[in-house]
Amino acid sequence: MRRATQAELTERIFGYLDAGTTAMAEATYANPVSVYTSAEQAAAERETLFRRRLQFFGLSALWKEPGDYRTDDASGVPVLVVRNRQGRLEAFLNVCRHRGARVVDGDGSGCRGFTCPYHGWGYALDGSLARIPGEAGFDGLDRGRHGLRRLPLVERDGLVWVRPAPYADGEAPVDLDAHLAGLADELASYGFGDYHHFATRRLTPQINWKIAVDGFLEAYHLASLHGATVGPIFVSDLCASDAFGPHHRMIAVRRSFEQMRDQPAAAREFLKHTIELYTLFPNTVFVHQADHVEAWRMFPDPERVDRCVVELALYTPEPATTDKARAYWQKNLDLALDAVDTEDFRLGEGMQVGFASGAQDAVTFGRNEPGLIHFYRTLAAALADAR
Repeated sequence: MRRATQAELTERIFGYLDAGTTAMAEATYANPVSVYTSAEQAAAERETLFRRRLQFFGLSALWKEPGDYRTDDASGVPVLVVRNRQGRLEAFLNVCRHRGARVVDGDGSGCRGFTCPYHGWGYALDGSLARIPGEAGFDGLDRGRHGLRRLPLVERDGLVWVRPAPYADGEAPVDLDAHLAGLADELASYGFGDYHHFATRRLTPQINWKIAVDGFLEAYHLASLHGATVGPIFVSDLCASDAFGPHHRMIAVRRSFEQMRDQPAAAREFLKHTIELYTLFPNTVFVHQADHVEAWRMFPDPERVDRCVVELALYTPEPATTDKARAYWQKNLDLALDAVDTEDFRLGEGMQVGFASGAQDAVTFGRNEPGLIHFYRTLAAALADAR
């Protein structure tokens, strides 16, 4: 984060502390319970938000060398991301052009190409069709038109973005700057290209995917829900909130923030006393801590509106090469899982059951929850535009 941004946020947060307030929306917001329970809305979200929009797929650290690859089906589309021999990252539909089988599963490194397990058709790292067993049976087949179907991918500043829908004929390349709506330079300032992947965990809570996002969009619940984990670290019901197009940045404030009050501006370590939460619409939350970053990705279940898949990846500024380092980062990973999975998601499962009970038609977001209000207004607008 740029120093000028840190300075502005510091003064804003001290203003909140002195006034005993927080970032406020203009008015409360009634969010229909149906957004969490409607099968029709869930189908529209899967198509509009998870297939047609650019999505964050991971930091570049997941694909360090040529031949490193990862598959990802979480959007409902089988995607293969691989670093080719020239070092360029590419994305394809993970679908053999012969009979439609997946050409590879899971992830790996040092791969020299992909061979479909069904009939052995082979593909190079650039997606081109390289081998057809029994080729005489396919006399006249145009190999150039039977490579893996390429997907839009952008790799910049250590961040990897993929759209699960292929380019249409004549479509212009995806515009990452337009997609990030003013956040590109700020995300670049963190130097994510130098981070290392520590571990990834996948969770399957019995909640709508948006409930999983909700907990990252307000600081109102910290003292009540997280008293045994992260609650004592933070000032509850205090945050700075800013929108960037469909995206949102929330600054959560550590109790140590007051230590900066009497320090000269040049000596203040803003990032040491805060946590930066970037909600990248629709389904990714970056949690930038003082010494690491967590990337949370939330996806709807393909069949049930009350289920989802959540992926947490923890990245570190240095590789964990010693037992001491591995133990330290594992402790950080466990703390994140304890707070979010054990506390937020378990509570959310009860909420999901309650939403189906008919107890209420809407939930109320307070003025002190501006991130939630921005998210659901953006969601409603995106679905309306698609219709």
